[in-house]
Formats: sequence, C-alpha cells, structure tokens
Amino acid sequence: MDMIPNPDKPSSSDSCVAGPKSFPSATTPSPSRYESQKRRDWNTFCQYLKNHQPPLSLSRCSAAHVLEFLRYLDQFGKTKVHTPACPFFGFPNPPAPCPCPIRQAWGSLDALTGRLRAAFEENGGSREANPFGARAVRLYLREVRELQAKARGISYDKKRKKPPRTTPSPPQHQHNPHSPPSGTTSAA
Repeated sequence: MDMIPNPDKPSSSDSCVAGPKSFPSATTPSPSRYESQKRRDWNTFCQYLKNHQPPLSLSRCSAAHVLEFLRYLDQFGKTKVHTPACPFFGFPNPPAPCPCPIRQAWGSLDALTGRLRAAFEENGGSREANPFGARAVRLYLREVRELQAKARGISYDKKRKKPPRTTPSPPQHQHNPHSPPSGTTSAA
C-alpha cells in the first residue's frame, strides 16, 4: 500500500508521501520497526485523505479530520468495550460473551497519534499546525482512555516518578571519651 511519488510531479510540503523511497541494500540499513510502522501509518492516513469526500490536501487537514480518521479505525479494533447497560460493565474478565462493540484500544490510538504527529512534521508540516497534536485530539484520547477504563474495571493512573532511593548510611559509632575502647576491659 506504499504510495510511490510521481517523478513528473514536483514535491511540495502539501504532499502526503512519507519521505524519499529507497530500497534497502547491503549498504543501507533497513528502517527500524518503529520507522516502518510510522511510514505505514502515514501512508494509511494519506490514503484516507485521498479517499475522503471531497479529497483533502494535507494543508487543509484539521483536528476534526484526525478525529474522523480515529473513529473510522474503530471498526478494525480488537478490544471489547462494554457499554454501561452490559451486565459485565466494569469487569476486567467477563465470564461469558456479550454483544458489546469491538473498538481500537486506547493505547493503540495513543501510539498511532504519536507516530502520525512525528510523521506530519517529518513530511514538511509545522509543529504549530500539527493536527495530531491538537487539543481536541488529546481530549478525545483522554475520553477514550477513561471510557475503556470504566468499561473494563481498570484504572489508567498516571505513573508517577518514584523519589530517588536513598540508601541508609551505616550507623555511626561515636567515640565516648568516658568509655573504654571496645575490646579492652578495665581492671577494677
């Protein structure tokens, strides 16, 4: 599904092509798993913009389009999200099947938006105009996280940094001038 740039068409910052295409060779290391996934995600998003009615250019893409894309991806999810009416709402491991919808997991959406935010900037977008970092997208992700946490009966508490561990210093033996040194006995 990789989009191949058209050499006859000049490249612009509005293009939705994930960087220069080069084929791995003996001298070129293959991209990392993260980079490969980022490129696939970017190409999927670009394809989504292309298929949008009417088709959208990257420069006209807004947070609303990103939210539309994330909701579109929900249909391909694998995480059961119980509705409040479900008898298993709030149970992490329900004992029986239920008709609740399957959705994208919050963690998957969060990672996806992070990769797309990076890809947007790598492909000529400015940090200030990045629709993947928009407040509306962050609020949507928080809402999804909270809804899924309630539905599964788990909490996504923010992990706090532990204070640095201080190793207890060995007890200090203070020398008492009125007591004899240890190991000696006083003759009385």
